[in-house]
Amino acid sequence: MTESTTEHWNTRYGHNAPEGLSWFEASPDLSLDLILGRSGPSDAVIDIGGGAARLPDALLAAGYSDLSVLDMSDEALALSRARLGAAAQKVAWITADIRKWRAERPYNLWHDRAVFHFLTDRDDQQHYIETMRQAIAPDGHAVILTFSRAGPMTCSGLPVQRYDPLDLVIRLEEVAPEAFKLETSGFADHVTPGGAVQSFQWSVLRRLDRV
Repeated sequence: MTESTTEHWNTRYGHNAPEGLSWFEASPDLSLDLILGRSGPSDAVIDIGGGAARLPDALLAAGYSDLSVLDMSDEALALSRARLGAAAQKVAWITADIRKWRAERPYNLWHDRAVFHFLTDRDDQQHYIETMRQAIAPDGHAVILTFSRAGPMTCSGLPVQRYDPLDLVIRLEEVAPEAFKLETSGFADHVTPGGAVQSFQWSVLRRLDRV
């Protein structure tokens, strides 16, 4: 990712309806199931790279009351706020670059659908992992989805780093030894609005309280 990435994503969201973008999900069923299985309505949840996704809508409908959405694109977050209307006031909207951001409070659950795989630079990966370790409360969870090894090599014109769950665990251990334990993982296909099939891996990790 480069310093011009913010402009890249603002252009993508500013020039296209969210429903036509390749990563669009009408209903974030997999993410919602993984989050509901590891947290409750009073827990603090942050969605990394939430953009214009409909996850906050689903979590608000499930009774969640402490939600944050982080994205580097003002355009994307503006679309979500407009879609939610008055309910947008129940969400903390954070415009920030995850490669530079540090959390100012703890979260019980960290959700990332397809941000980490855009970090192809190892220093950016390290900052992300260190920030995630600092941000998640002990015994909290991280839900991370990336392209699998069978997934695309690029997305939205940008290169990606593909992972299987073991690859992800190894990279986390390199930066934050014994900070996370993989609880469960799997693979899922995402069908884009254009009909292409993209292979994802998903991993649920628990933040160990001894680090």
